[in-house]
Amino acid sequence: MAFLLKNTSLSQHLRLHPHPQKAASASDPFALSRRGFHVEPGPREKALLAEDPVLKQFKSHKKSVWRLKKFGDVLTILVVAGCCYEIYVKAVMREEARNQAKDSA
Repeated sequence: MAFLLKNTSLSQHLRLHPHPQKAASASDPFALSRRGFHVEPGPREKALLAEDPVLKQFKSHKKSVWRLKKFGDVLTILVVAGCCYEIYVKAVMREEARNQAKDSA
C-alpha cells in the first residue's frame, strides 16, 4: 500500500486536505466530551438522571425477566434438538430403505 501512495496525486490530496471530522472537532465546543474526557454533569443533568419514584411501578422485575429469558433459551435449544433428531431419523430410515432395496434386488 505504501508504494501506491509514494508519489501519486492521491497521496498529495490526502496530505493537503485534513480529515473533515478532525477539522470540525477543533471548533466544536462539545468535542471534549465526545473524545472521552470526564465532564461533571450540571444540576439539570443530575436531576434528569435521578431515580423517579413515580416510574418505579413500570420497571420490569429483573428476576422474572431473567427467568423468562432462560425459559426462552431452553425452549429454543429443545426445538433445535428436536429438528436435528427428526432429520437424523429420516436419514437413517432412508438409508435402511436403500439397503433393503439393494438386498432384495
